[in-house]
Amino acid sequence: MRHNEPMPPVPAVPAPPLPTLVIEPRPGWRAFDLTDLWAFRELLYFLVWRDIKVRYKQTVLGAAWAILQPLATAVVFTLFFGRLAGIGSDGLPYPLFSYAGLLVWTFFAQGLAQSSASVVGSANLITKVYFPRVVIPFAAVIAGLLDLAVATPLLLLMMAYYKVWPGIAIVALPLVLLLALLTAIGVGLWLSALNVEYRDVRFVVPFLVQLWLFVTPVIYPASVVAPHLEKLGVPGWVLGLNPMAGVVEGFRWAMLGRGAAPAALIAASAAVAVLLCVTGAFYFRSMERSFADVV
Repeated sequence: MRHNEPMPPVPAVPAPPLPTLVIEPRPGWRAFDLTDLWAFRELLYFLVWRDIKVRYKQTVLGAAWAILQPLATAVVFTLFFGRLAGIGSDGLPYPLFSYAGLLVWTFFAQGLAQSSASVVGSANLITKVYFPRVVIPFAAVIAGLLDLAVATPLLLLMMAYYKVWPGIAIVALPLVLLLALLTAIGVGLWLSALNVEYRDVRFVVPFLVQLWLFVTPVIYPASVVAPHLEKLGVPGWVLGLNPMAGVVEGFRWAMLGRGAAPAALIAASAAVAVLLCVTGAFYFRSMERSFADVV
């Protein structure tokens, strides 16, 4: 071959096909894997921070609303139920009694409202990026812990004013708060998934929260209702089938240190809260596959 002759063309070798990775939700009625929350913990943190910033964006009072909401409600309850109606408060000053109950109740109510609308409100994110959708309602509930932390110092000031000090029961406070968190997440999983398919849920949630408040011992102590149930042959722990009953009574007992431990009430509430979380997780998983199409 002469040096000035062109080299024959090298035949093209087809490149091997790139591997295709398909990421999709787990099929069937499977509960979410808690490792998903750990694997996507940075996203969870981002969504929690986003929810906190959006909640108080362009407000004059900012995080002070976390104190004003339960405080204003406690003032109204004190005037109408404590003074006029004369409802008992287990030997505690009624303003302290009602504010303590409203503190943890407001966390639950806000968590319910925010989580129920969280999936629909994140439609742009869901339709563009894959990630475990369960992170969204979790973030909506966890963001409410900041409000609870902001409003708690006022409770401590009220306790100091009325000279009510916590006892050894304060060690149970983390368990009570965990129970409140589980209850809010369990109900939030159900409502957030239902709200994707049935937009009527957003109209039902405010009514549900209002009704739930009156069947929960926030305005009145459980000790007022239990004797009437026992006259009917119904044990007092049945009140715990409302998981927030155990949360509110347990929170007052742990923080204010009055009365015996409502162990049966808390145990019943814990069982219902776990049931709500498990069934909510199964239902959320079963609906998750269609979120991007429906939302």
